[in-house]
Amino acid sequence: MSFSADALEGGLSSLKLAADKYRSILNDEKTGNIRWRYGGPPIFDTVNKLFEEERTHVWPEGSLEETVQNAIKSWEMEFSHKIRLQDFKTINPEKFKLFVNGREGLSAEETLRLGSYNALLKNSLPEEFQYYKPEEESFESSHDAFRSALPRGFAWEILSVYSGPPVIAFKFRHWGYFEGTFKGHAPTGEMVQFLGLGVLKVDESLRAEEIEIYYDPGELFGGLLKGPPISETKTTDSGDNTAEKQSCPFTH
Repeated sequence: MSFSADALEGGLSSLKLAADKYRSILNDEKTGNIRWRYGGPPIFDTVNKLFEEERTHVWPEGSLEETVQNAIKSWEMEFSHKIRLQDFKTINPEKFKLFVNGREGLSAEETLRLGSYNALLKNSLPEEFQYYKPEEESFESSHDAFRSALPRGFAWEILSVYSGPPVIAFKFRHWGYFEGTFKGHAPTGEMVQFLGLGVLKVDESLRAEEIEIYYDPGELFGGLLKGPPISETKTTDSGDNTAEKQSCPFTH
């Protein structure tokens, strides 16, 4: 029996998908029917390793805590890696709203367009005090910035769950290691993290209809801005003109 290259590639993809223990919808995806932002389904081996090594709780299999934890990981995966709402399985697209720190809710379309980082980091500070300006970032630039700063990934865990469905209240922790540059700041190698509270409203199929997130962005940016600014580099060409340029804070 012979196998085509396409069949072999599909089999390898299935093996990779099945390896993810925390985003079970990946195991069921028919990848040929889904439009992926980066051309194919994501692999989370690096951030899963960080999560497993440094999580503070190992929740029993099938527990409410584990179920909510994996649901949020799957929700974040879809918003980061899918480009069509029709391919989403974790939300009710018609009803979905994301509320962050009490601000006006964002629809599924708005959240997908902005990207999860920009959606979560919107703020009402005067412009001169904004250390991160979501309005000036695209989906791609925001994800590039945090992937560069946190090369081992940005792990997420449930600390507590206070109520069950349909309205699930929970406490969470988000952490990573500042080992790459961020917005012109040199890495410190230290852990950066923040804690927060969330409320997840689900429908009868356990799809998210509303998500409320409450946290202090200063916890995160206090660590990311702790690194010293990267000094400007000067380059002189062979002629009489001298140009100054800022060293690029992103690694592509």
